[in-house]
Amino acid sequence: MFKPNTTVACIVKCGEYFLLVEETEDGKQVYNQPAGHLEKDETLLAAAKRELYEETGLCLEPQALVGIYQSEIKHKNIQYLRFCYLIELELDALPQPQPQDDDITAAHWLTLEQIENKMDQMRSPMVKICLDDYLAGKRIPLSSVQSYL
Repeated sequence: MFKPNTTVACIVKCGEYFLLVEETEDGKQVYNQPAGHLEKDETLLAAAKRELYEETGLCLEPQALVGIYQSEIKHKNIQYLRFCYLIELELDALPQPQPQDDDITAAHWLTLEQIENKMDQMRSPMVKICLDDYLAGKRIPLSSVQSYL
């Protein structure tokens, strides 16, 4: 039986800024939304909140799901099933991220223009695809994903 890697990600937006994390992948610095793998006996929503905390030090509540994505890294023979959540903050000041995970080099608040200028440094095409869907207004209610663990 085939079992893709199940991952979660969070688009976090505050004002004109998006939160991205910086990490080392295959020896080079790359950017990603706060993201990671679903763990055993964990709901998708709990995984998204845990990964967000581990990678940024922020405890925030997702408001919607932007989309569900299937992707593949052919040269590694790996497939992923990604659930991308949305958190929109209405704050006067940007929360200061403090990554808890040693694999995260830094967390940055970047404008859309800054992200577009770094597209060749994104960890995967999923970063842009999820962001494009967010900008297109795609939203799925959290209640659409149910867990019976």
